[in-house]
Amino acid sequence: MAVLDILRWPDPSLKAVCDPIERGADVAAFVADMFDTMYAAPGRGLAASQVGVLARVFVMDCTWKEGTRSPRACLNPEIVWRSDAMAVHTEGCLSIPGVTAEVPRPAEVVLRWHDPDWALHEERLSGFEAVCAQHEFDHLEGRVYLNYLAPDALEALMKAYEVLE
Repeated sequence: MAVLDILRWPDPSLKAVCDPIERGADVAAFVADMFDTMYAAPGRGLAASQVGVLARVFVMDCTWKEGTRSPRACLNPEIVWRSDAMAVHTEGCLSIPGVTAEVPRPAEVVLRWHDPDWALHEERLSGFEAVCAQHEFDHLEGRVYLNYLAPDALEALMKAYEVLE
């Protein structure tokens, strides 16, 4: 498989809303490349838009850095429920390397998606899995975690990011 180039903020593709994948599309090779790219980065999630493909696909593996792989490829994902309870987690992004921020998000979500074989899944996620799924889903909607920051926090983060560039 191949390691793909990851786009860097503020590439316009990172602000674009992605199109659904057509049912029956053969996405196995692309998904494998996305996993290779995510693991090589090294990250815990990667959306298709981050590699310049404006399709509703993301991959995630929230446990591999701790030694147990739990890869999940999500095609045409939907968040069908969000908890009212919020949680704040430190987030980073492979497309915005070197900086992180505290981001409030719903503590739990229900994610519905198709896998690369087009089987339908639905799962209630909490903790870091919920954060990761929401972060990657946001990429498909043309959003990044910067969109959730207060103006002063965003300004400070962007100054730090520009220094790293």
